[in-house]
Amino acid sequence: MAAVPLPWSEIDTVLLDMDGTLLDLHFDNHFWLHHVPEQIARREGTDSEAALEWLRGEYRKVAGQLEWYCVDHWSRELSLPIAELKEEVSHHIRPLPHAFDFLRAVGAAHKRRILVTNAHTKSLALKLRLTGLGALLDEIIVSHDLGAPKEDPRFWARLRGVLPYDPARALLIDDSLPVLRAAQAAGIGFVVAVSRPDTHQPERSVTDLPAVPSLSLLLPPTTKRRGPGQPRCH
Repeated sequence: MAAVPLPWSEIDTVLLDMDGTLLDLHFDNHFWLHHVPEQIARREGTDSEAALEWLRGEYRKVAGQLEWYCVDHWSRELSLPIAELKEEVSHHIRPLPHAFDFLRAVGAAHKRRILVTNAHTKSLALKLRLTGLGALLDEIIVSHDLGAPKEDPRFWARLRGVLPYDPARALLIDDSLPVLRAAQAAGIGFVVAVSRPDTHQPERSVTDLPAVPSLSLLLPPTTKRRGPGQPRCH
């Protein structure tokens, strides 16, 4: 796989999604497609497949809306302690390969690292606590605080009010194609899709946007390889 060239001299701000971009989407997929259906099946005395089929219908009702990402919404709708259930399988929460190396390289290149996430604040707090991700970011923007998900043009309009930045000199990296398209329409200068957000799944085919399976293919040019005999940095 070849590195994807980006005009880093034209980029000041790197906007980064969390789940499926910096953190392995396997946790979220496992939680919503396996762990939650198992809880429903146990409670209702049915099997997990039937519970998942019903849940998929509930998920579709709010797809692309803030409710889909909201821990409190699903706790009410499913009568389940979603935040506590996430703690039960939190051992699945981990960074994607090379994601934190990428963040360090972007920081070393003096670019701003801004997390823009649809994750609910309760999910965000859990993942920040377990991964230490916050130490590698300059700022965190949560779509729930702006009243619109990243798929919605209102998110990008409202972002300008809370984050001083030049959209034309910004790069967004995200695994959601609808989000990337919304960002493009809002004037974000550069977008890249993550084509393998879940390490337990094969790489997806992305044809209409620049895409990489790993952030290691986007490293800014200031990153230097360690030569023979050079000490490894920790």
